[in-house]
Order: sequence, then C-alpha cells, then structure tokens
Amino acid sequence: MLRGFRDFILRGNVVDLAVAVIIGAAFGAITASFTADVITPVISALVGAPDFSTLVIHVPVLHHVTPPNPLPPNYIPPGEIRIGKLLNAVINFLLVASAIYFAVVLPMQYLLKKFSPPAAAPPATKPCPECLSEIPAAAKRCAHCAQPVA
Repeated sequence: MLRGFRDFILRGNVVDLAVAVIIGAAFGAITASFTADVITPVISALVGAPDFSTLVIHVPVLHHVTPPNPLPPNYIPPGEIRIGKLLNAVINFLLVASAIYFAVVLPMQYLLKKFSPPAAAPPATKPCPECLSEIPAAAKRCAHCAQPVA
C-alpha cells in the first residue's frame, strides 16, 4: 500500500503539478517581496535610481497624442518603454526558478535515483546466426564456426 503511494507521489506529472502550485502561490509572493525589497534596491543603488520601476527609455513620438482625462491608473504615455518593470519581473522569475530547482527538482531527482531500480546492463553476448552458439557482443566473426557476424 505504501509502495503504491510512494510510486504515485514520485511520478513526474504529480511533481510537475506540485511545482506549478508552489510557483503560483507560495514562492510568487515571497520572491516578489524579496525582489522588490532586497535585490532591487541593492542593484538600483549601482544605477542610481530608487527602484527599477522608474527606469524608462524614451523614444521619439512621431505624432501628437492627447492623454485621456482623467488618466487611468496604468496609463503609459506614448514613447515610454518601462524597462525597469521588465527587469523586476526577470529578477523575480530567476529567483522563483532557482528556488524551485534547488528546493524541489534536485531533491526529487535524488529520490527518483534512490528508489528506481538499477538499469539493466546490455547483454555481454549474442547468439551466432549460423551455429547459434554464444559469442561476445562486439565479435565480428564467430569463434566456433568462423562465420562473419553482422
């Protein structure tokens, strides 16, 4: 009974589902906070901005656009590329991926190696097609009947 439960838990699709739930729920909030509150200020100190979300690339606008009145909360003016928010998301993703890899994938690989049966060794001999005696697998000619072996 417990062996069947162990095999069920160690199957790949159950582990993949668990990883997806963990990424979505627990590690998402933790790493977002870690990124915003710890990593980003350290890296942004090198850049000189208080937060990466303020990093913006301005591109020339070819025509005049009148902004809506009142401005919506997520309004991005024309010609602004908010590269800082992308950097925050990339750092957050890398933290989530590394946490999942080191906390789930590596231990799971270790458990799968520990509980899986050892791989069968390739056969050391093969039958001769002419005299049906056993000869080494790498032989090109039978030692008993001297026939070439493919």
